[in-house]
Amino acid sequence: MSLELNENAQTILLAFSFVFGSMVGSFLNVCVHRLPLGLSVVKPRSRCPKCEKPIAWYDNIPMLSWLILGAKCRNCDEPISWQYPLVEAITGTLFLLVYWRFGLTPATPVYMIYCAAMVVVTFVDLTDWTIPNEITYPGVPIGIGLSVVAMVYPGTGLQLDNPLEAIAAAFGAGGFLYMLDKASLLFLGKRGMGFGDVKLIAMVGAFFGLWGAVITIIVASFVGSAVGIPMMIADRRKEGANEGPYLPFGPYLCVGSIIAMFFGPDIVALYTGYLLMPGAL
Repeated sequence: MSLELNENAQTILLAFSFVFGSMVGSFLNVCVHRLPLGLSVVKPRSRCPKCEKPIAWYDNIPMLSWLILGAKCRNCDEPISWQYPLVEAITGTLFLLVYWRFGLTPATPVYMIYCAAMVVVTFVDLTDWTIPNEITYPGVPIGIGLSVVAMVYPGTGLQLDNPLEAIAAAFGAGGFLYMLDKASLLFLGKRGMGFGDVKLIAMVGAFFGLWGAVITIIVASFVGSAVGIPMMIADRRKEGANEGPYLPFGPYLCVGSIIAMFFGPDIVALYTGYLLMPGAL
């Protein structure tokens, strides 16, 4: 169902994807700030979190306004966090990459929305140590529903077209992290991860199936170890430090799931091809 376009049209659509994604990122900043507080993400309009005065449209241009204002609010002159342009830049880049990878197919808007959800989860977990139920609860049935659509309408570009696998992967991946958490509590006396991570990996399984969930957990574990171990070592070197810092696992699961989204089928094909090589086992 992908359409063929000339090079100029592709360039324009890639640029549009980035600009549109950065605009969506501006809205995601609102979500990151308000969801943990239980506030509406629609009303009232965007406003400074310090002085609470509405932000004019010309001060709400993704990334540019932050630079032009010198990272300060026009009204109260309080600093504006670097998180705002970062979220906008990341979202814009992800939207561009999604279009580059999936083209003009129904999968493109679906995976753009998925990436936006992962950006929200990442920054909420980093700042509030929670994973929003507003994303994971509807995310599981949506992922399963999309697998039904992909099964009925081949050629959508969606990775998973088997509803039974989507359901099994959601319960299997979620159950695996749940049992891992219980084992950590039993043998180590502390929680291994939050229940939000369980719901998040269930959502990943619903969208990308069993292999997608496996790839996500493996990538998240490697990235989490690469980032977390140096942080724990540095923290324990501090005088009086009794235990390591809290390291939310959600952001690493988000990174792993996005890698699974982009490269999951290629990774599986490479792995199965290796297994079929003579003498591989």
